[in-house]
Amino acid sequence: MTPITRLTNTTYDELIVGMSASIRKRLTMDDIRLFAIMSGDVNPVSLDAKYAQSSRFHDIVAHGMWGGALISTVLGTELPGAGTVYTHQTLDFVKPVRIGDELLVTVTVREKKPNAYVVFDCDVVNQIGEQVLTGWAEVIAPTDKIESEIVELPDIFLNERQQLNDLLNRCKAYRPLRVAVVHPCDEVSLGGVLAARARGLIEPVLIGPEAKIRQVAEIYHYDLDGITIDPVEHSHAACARAVELCQMDAVESIMKGSLHTDELMGVLLAKSSGLRTERRVSHVFVFDVPTYPRPLLITDAAINISPNLNAKRDIIQNAIELAHALKIDEPKVAILSAVEIVTPAIPSTLDAAALCTMASRGQITGGILDGPLAFDNAISETAAKIKGIDSPVAGLADILVTPDLESGNMLAKQLEYLAHGEGSGIVLGLRLPVILTSRADDAMSRLASCALAVILRAHQTKES
Repeated sequence: MTPITRLTNTTYDELIVGMSASIRKRLTMDDIRLFAIMSGDVNPVSLDAKYAQSSRFHDIVAHGMWGGALISTVLGTELPGAGTVYTHQTLDFVKPVRIGDELLVTVTVREKKPNAYVVFDCDVVNQIGEQVLTGWAEVIAPTDKIESEIVELPDIFLNERQQLNDLLNRCKAYRPLRVAVVHPCDEVSLGGVLAARARGLIEPVLIGPEAKIRQVAEIYHYDLDGITIDPVEHSHAACARAVELCQMDAVESIMKGSLHTDELMGVLLAKSSGLRTERRVSHVFVFDVPTYPRPLLITDAAINISPNLNAKRDIIQNAIELAHALKIDEPKVAILSAVEIVTPAIPSTLDAAALCTMASRGQITGGILDGPLAFDNAISETAAKIKGIDSPVAGLADILVTPDLESGNMLAKQLEYLAHGEGSGIVLGLRLPVILTSRADDAMSRLASCALAVILRAHQTKES
């Protein structure tokens, strides 16, 4: 359908019996999804490919009223056009409309009535001339001539979270991860745990005040049947108990509940925990951003406040290991700064250059590094070309390494709240993965964070 840039109309006096107007529109899956969102009609015949195969149509078909809406489009924008008021519509649905079908939607003046009432015949045929919809409409035609610019509509992003859904689907091949959940004493943390368990991602051990946990479950109608509760009095004791379970190899991961990140990580990072390795502990976000064609890993936005060069080396190596688990065999690592040239006045550019040298000498392995790169050059090939940057990483980054926690945290939240990104997060560098979620994380983010831990465990243990 050709986009309409300006609206004009045909007044009642100008209308002649037999006058007609048409539009063409090809059906896409996005059209079906948008109609479902707008109408609330989530019939699986139109949305679920597997179900649709067993239906009488043996394929996904459009909602019947989608075709009816196209008739409204012709009447309201073409004939009579601007100022038209609907009063009546009949529709007979003759044939289903399938994805890829191109419809020709035509309205024809049948009768002019007193008081500006007009009856139109309505006809919709597909690309091979088959009638799919027919009927008639009655409208009050405009009596005044109208010419105006079309009202600009907002852009709409259909965010299917395909990348995160792919993570969840991969986990179907693996057994549930045994997870110590530390202090899940509010609706969000407990609900996220139970949702992950229902998806077969984790088998949780809830550590915290039993009475409080059960009270939350009762208030929000959560079923705790079959779930182990390890009772302790308070959040700090819950952290200590989670460490004990790790030391006993009773669990394979730790998940943060309704306590502050600093409290949990303080206990896990203590030498007495036995969880430290030779590598620096760091956090990695994995973002599904609708405008970016691949998963985007961001590090470190949660743990290392102002990492030095050696810490950044470990931060990068941790992220590369996670990328390998995600089947990104040779991840492209962009080391971010404000500019693309090494500038002594900007320390992050010096670190970027040094890290690239370290990679060339085998001190960082498994990825392709480049930096310093500004954010636009890291994720946009166009921006990189304009600036004359010749790099195997520019515009194609899988991993973004930020200069410090402040910049990383701001970048992550900008992607979430301004770019409609969905992030999942995990802590690396300990003997086992730590599922670190925020109080503001939604259900998908919590599920995806659990999925990261499952996939990383499978990668590390070579689980098939």
